[in-house]
Amino acid sequence: MTFHVKRLAAHQFEQFISEVADYAIYTISPEGEITSWNVGAEQSTQYAETEVLGKHFSLFCTAEDRITRLPEVALRVAAEQRFEGEGWCVRKDGTQFWANTVVDAVRDVTAKLIGFTVITRDITERVRAQEALYASEQQFRLLVQSVTDYAIYLLSPSGIVTSWNTGAARIKGYESEEIVGQHFSRFYTNEDKAAGLPEIALKTAEREGRFEREGWRVRRDGTRFWAHVVIDPVRDRMGQLIGFAKVTRDVTAKRYADDALARAKDALFQSQKVEALGKLTGGVSHDFNNLLNVIVNGLHLLKLESNRETQQRTIDTMERAAKRGAKLTQQLLAFARQQPIRQEHVNVNQVLTSFEPVLRRAIRSDISLDLSLAPHLPDILVDEAQLEAAVLNLVVNARDAIQGNGRIVISTELDDTPAKRPDTGTGIACDILLRVEDTGTGMSEEVAQRAIEPFYTTKPLGEGTGLGLSQVYGLAGQSGGTLTLASSLGRGTIVTLAIPIVASATANASTSCPIKVLVVDDQPEVLEMTVQLIESLGYLALSAHSGQAALDLLSHDPDISILFSDVVMPGMNGLELASSAIELAPMLKVILATGYMNSFLLEQRHGFGLDNFPLLQKPFSFEDVARQLKVLATT
Repeated sequence: MTFHVKRLAAHQFEQFISEVADYAIYTISPEGEITSWNVGAEQSTQYAETEVLGKHFSLFCTAEDRITRLPEVALRVAAEQRFEGEGWCVRKDGTQFWANTVVDAVRDVTAKLIGFTVITRDITERVRAQEALYASEQQFRLLVQSVTDYAIYLLSPSGIVTSWNTGAARIKGYESEEIVGQHFSRFYTNEDKAAGLPEIALKTAEREGRFEREGWRVRRDGTRFWAHVVIDPVRDRMGQLIGFAKVTRDVTAKRYADDALARAKDALFQSQKVEALGKLTGGVSHDFNNLLNVIVNGLHLLKLESNRETQQRTIDTMERAAKRGAKLTQQLLAFARQQPIRQEHVNVNQVLTSFEPVLRRAIRSDISLDLSLAPHLPDILVDEAQLEAAVLNLVVNARDAIQGNGRIVISTELDDTPAKRPDTGTGIACDILLRVEDTGTGMSEEVAQRAIEPFYTTKPLGEGTGLGLSQVYGLAGQSGGTLTLASSLGRGTIVTLAIPIVASATANASTSCPIKVLVVDDQPEVLEMTVQLIESLGYLALSAHSGQAALDLLSHDPDISILFSDVVMPGMNGLELASSAIELAPMLKVILATGYMNSFLLEQRHGFGLDNFPLLQKPFSFEDVARQLKVLATT
């Protein structure tokens, strides 16, 4: 029984060996003749079992190995202990493959040698990959060594220098044998070492994935140079830190050039300030002297004149001069951003609409004035009177720039492009843009750059103070906004005033720009009341009286985030509208409202795949709308 089981186990083992495909496993006699052959051997050498049984295993050796009697050496070594080696083997078709070969002696129960087992594995691809990697590493080392403009070297996790290229030797003055094994902190100044900057650099690189900075470094001879330094962590496949790669560039010359340029710019700026101050002084003196001349001479005439009518005309002239002086002072304060302002919530469209008659009287009959106002704009915080004065100044400037027939366009829009304020550095997400565009003669680049300078004007003497655009610039600055000017000769001018919207306390906390909600209802009274309710919550509400009108708005305004629609409407109902709207804008959120809540409606909602969107029962409350909008706005 035991003998039978052993024979069965031995048979199964032989069966297993014969079917192994990844390894060539075969046995040979003490003289080296092949006595068994598996599938892996057949695949590796291309020889069938019937072709090799009884033949010497040196059949697979190269001619060189047979000349050096490597097969006999392998058997002799294997008979004593074990033989393992790598080398070329030959297939049946004469091609060669690199193989790892292990030969073990097989002995009987009396320790008599009865043969050998040979296990051979084709490792050609692995060897080629290793050789390619080695060649690539060698090429990379040669590349790094050949770089002379950058110091490129490796550090251990603790900061010990482990490699050194030619650029490092040139820039820092140390040869490889002098610096490898030393801590990289020796390149830092004493002040930086005392402040712990070397350790901070390594910790930052490890924590953030990169460290980049500029600073003074010290060469071998003690001289300093201004360095641009980048340190990157080096990790193994398991993500463990094994060191740092450090690249240093000597940018001393660039620093000196930048310093020289900064000094030159500062000198130019000081010169320009002196020039501007001179022009400001001259302009103020000229205008105030004219006004004082009117007042002084008027007072003199009043002393001499007894006629009541003549006195009144003189007083009126003096009063106009005094008011002109007050206005001139206000314009100066506006440019200096020091005039008292009364900021209030202002709707730009309402201001422009009510002020339109005044603007039309300020232009000639051969110039057309068009208003293109974006609907439903949120309020801005600005001095309304000064906003009107700014628009009037821009329109008058545009009028004077147009020779003959022409056109002036005043437009508004909501700009929700994230921007950085140059004066505060804080991000403002939404602005109201007010543009005044004309078809006038335009400005040269030089004139455009100086246009906001006080008292700078291209108009003839006596036809302008040069403070109009300065006043607009001052208003923009005091309102937290900006002024930009685009102009070229023969193509007109565009002046854009950008002023931040009023931040709503109930608006979405993640952005200062109100979320757009499209309200749809076929009942005008319900539509108007719902729009007012949603706007009171701090959202920007758009309205549509039908499903088709809503789809038209959605196709032209990709910024609409939420659809608030009645369900029962003639033509396209709310469910059909919501389904089509989501196809048009997949990220759109939907709130449905109805006065006919029933099981059939719920089944219809399920059929349109709208189960995940809220369904409000009319009449809905302020709290219901606020809660649902807040949920959708924050998800």
